[in-house]
Amino acid sequence: MMHKLLLIAIVAVLFVSCKKENVFSAQKIVDKSIEVSGGKKIDNATIDFNFRNRHYKAKRSNGAYQLERKFSDSINVIKDVLSNEGFKRYANNELVKVQDSMIPRYSASVNSVHYFSVLPYGLNDAAVNKQYLNTVELKGKYYHKIKISFKQEGGGEDFDDVFVYWIDIKSFKVVYIAYSYAEPDGLGLRFREAYNERYVKGVRFVDYNNYKPKEVSATLEKLDDLFENDKLQLLSKIELDNISVN
Repeated sequence: MMHKLLLIAIVAVLFVSCKKENVFSAQKIVDKSIEVSGGKKIDNATIDFNFRNRHYKAKRSNGAYQLERKFSDSINVIKDVLSNEGFKRYANNELVKVQDSMIPRYSASVNSVHYFSVLPYGLNDAAVNKQYLNTVELKGKYYHKIKISFKQEGGGEDFDDVFVYWIDIKSFKVVYIAYSYAEPDGLGLRFREAYNERYVKGVRFVDYNNYKPKEVSATLEKLDDLFENDKLQLLSKIELDNISVN
């Protein structure tokens, strides 16, 4: 009986140790990925770019941020501003009242584009949970496969979204991203393949091929297998234009 209890205790200690090591490894890999992608430069920078006929501007300074989106409708020039102080909308430079029910939707829409534009920057936010899954081969190269989830507190409206990152084991650059998100009729899945890498004043930017699975039974953590076997459908391209960093 004593031998059995001792064995259980040893297995428990090894399990906890491995779990801690995986968390530690995921953190170190994310830290390195942020570093090689220009993370410290983003901390105090103004970044401008165009995406799908809309202009985006991000101003960051020692934890303070202001994320903007500007576009024209049939009548007005609209500017949405998301900052530490909340969300505001302007029409022709005049502050307008936004329905409370629409503020989370507009905020998430603005934040999402800015979030993807500078990944993996942001993965060290307090609400982020990191888990090292394994090392995988994909299209002839090896990647650290890391799962990202969010705490409800500080995780935003879409805190239950889950991401998987494939980070090159040599360059530590993010090459593939997959994520799950809530849809009215279930769970949506997307897989993104980075291309057109360029650095602007030390900050890495990429465009993405945006895919969805052809199979309704697909799962988030197996999307790389489907990509490897050409079982994903190309939906769109995510392209940033006229990028500037100051």
